Amino acid sequence: MTATELRVGVDIGGTKTEAVLVDAAGAVVETLRIPTGHGPDEVVASAVRAVTAVAGDALGDIRSIGVGIPGTVDSATGRVSHAINLGVERLELGHTLTDHFGMPVRVENDVNAAALGAFHLTGQPATASVGYVNLGTGLAAGLVLRGELWRGARGAAGEIGHVLVDPLGPLDLDGQRGGLEVVASGSGIARQWATGEDNPVTAVLDAADAGDARAADIRRRLFEGVAAAVRILVLTVDVDHVIIGGGLAKLGPRLTDGVHAVIEGWEAQSPFIRSLQLWDRVMLIPSDAPVAALGAAHLGALHG
Repeated sequence: MTATELRVGVDIGGTKTEAVLVDAAGAVVETLRIPTGHGPDEVVASAVRAVTAVAGDALGDIRSIGVGIPGTVDSATGRVSHAINLGVERLELGHTLTDHFGMPVRVENDVNAAALGAFHLTGQPATASVGYVNLGTGLAAGLVLRGELWRGARGAAGEIGHVLVDPLGPLDLDGQRGGLEVVASGSGIARQWATGEDNPVTAVLDAADAGDARAADIRRRLFEGVAAAVRILVLTVDVDHVIIGGGLAKLGPRLTDGVHAVIEGWEAQSPFIRSLQLWDRVMLIPSDAPVAALGAAHLGALHG
């Protein structure tokens, strides 16, 4: 490995910051997790600590740095806005980190970064297109079309959490009823269940298995919502694969079996839906894969 082949990717999350050091082939050489500080200064400090620590003695040999972060991100300038969980209203993260490290630092929305990471982690060919669905506290998608991130005209591509699937469903924080995010995300299920468990999604599934009718209804909406996300991405973009990741992906078959059953029901009713082979396009990302940090490293490679 030569010095010019090393790249760093950083994923700044609400509670933890994850960093990876990768080589020219995109293989992960080193990983690191540290707590994320709250507020603009601490977010910058967390990123600096993560890059410095994961690079170690090779810090002077890094070719590029990429960062994924929640909120609204201007990928051209590296400006971050409305990262509420981080206590950030506005932060010139790209410029600040570029000045600190003396090299361009590329900043991207964390779901977009994860989409790029998932694309590479699953070994997609350069001409492939994927939709990455992040099922976590919220619900959003990232699009990689023919190997390149697609952000849309104003950066809203993939914001499918605001797509309405049940006009009579529960009210979401965006003021709409029955959006994908409220029916198929951790925060949405927590608001529906509202009993205070540390893991409300697992609590709902357990209660539904035990015969609780309200929990069964919430579970049904969860399965239908994830299935709808798959269908939306296939029908609008016709991606080769829909890759599912995020915290809820850790549920494994408890989630995917229910989603598969919903899709099978649609296929039984519609030859057209059956022809799309929706389930054959679904991939589940390993729950411990650092996809956003890995994608951030590849983001730096795209511009490095």
